[in-house]
Amino acid sequence: MTPSAADGSVPKWRSRRNFAGSRPVMDDVARLAGVSKQTVSRVLNDHPAVRPATREAVLEAMRSLGYRPSRSARSLASGRTRMLGAISFDAARYGPAAILTAINAAAQDAGYLVSSIALDTADHATVVEAVDRLSAEGADGVIAIAPQRWVGQALADTRLDTPLVVLENALDDGTWLVTGDSRTGARKATEHLLGLGHGTVRHIAGPSGWTSADHRLESWQATLKAAGAEVPAPLVGDWSADSGYALGRLLARDPDVTAIFASNDQMALGVLHALHETGRRVPDDVSVVGYDDIPEAAHLLPPLTTVRTDFAEIGTRSLRLLLNRIDGTAEPPQADSLVPVDLVVRHSSGPAPGR
Repeated sequence: MTPSAADGSVPKWRSRRNFAGSRPVMDDVARLAGVSKQTVSRVLNDHPAVRPATREAVLEAMRSLGYRPSRSARSLASGRTRMLGAISFDAARYGPAAILTAINAAAQDAGYLVSSIALDTADHATVVEAVDRLSAEGADGVIAIAPQRWVGQALADTRLDTPLVVLENALDDGTWLVTGDSRTGARKATEHLLGLGHGTVRHIAGPSGWTSADHRLESWQATLKAAGAEVPAPLVGDWSADSGYALGRLLARDPDVTAIFASNDQMALGVLHALHETGRRVPDDVSVVGYDDIPEAAHLLPPLTTVRTDFAEIGTRSLRLLLNRIDGTAEPPQADSLVPVDLVVRHSSGPAPGR
């Protein structure tokens, strides 16, 4: 029930009209609800020690006044900046870009802003500088998309004193980790091609030192060995369609090549171009499988068989884990937080020639 003056009227300061020239503040909410400013602060931060009736009175006062808490007010009340840091490398690629989009969306839903730093180089000094900048801005926690092993080492050396979640890398200090299950994805891709009757599978790997590329390479080799198939030497690309095209032309010259697994879809796209240009039909002569399931994969000619990585889930899960760490509710990591992957079979893979 709204308090009233002695004559039964509502005091003038309680009317929204009186705030036409100024924005209502927390003190106004406290007076209207008949509570202390500290109680209003507790309601803003969902403190459990507020009675339901009191909470509703405060919320009703906010609605009546048109009060919107400023970020600085929230920060003073909670001791937090409500700002998170995100460090990314090679952010123009589909995977990191999709992860950052999901992180920003999940952070906004949770009432946080994200300060993102996209780095073109991944040397030690640059990583340390990025961490120092986020620390100076008062980030409550940091998410680092760290696909290269040496980036993980640089992060470990910074000794960041705020909660940290790392994507696509493993730090030896037990830092929380979220990553797609690259080993399982590569195994599924290789087994799929072997199951179609191909004697072996050629592999175009990503750059050495990138965690996902190394995991896919190792899993491809292990799967071929387990099947008793020949394990040919891998070719190493740089994630780009240009490198896939150049290496695809080399493979196209070998008539014994009937199956190719590329470590990402962009390189697979270059392989498709090279095979078409050299007259090798897909999938009649050569089957091709990519990785990531970029939005264009279903519209290539032919539509690309690929391993789908749920980048949105990686971003959302990492944000949720970071917030739990900030709140002190996350349990110590027992193992890597692997996000499952799926094989999406389309028309670029088919039975081996003659099968």
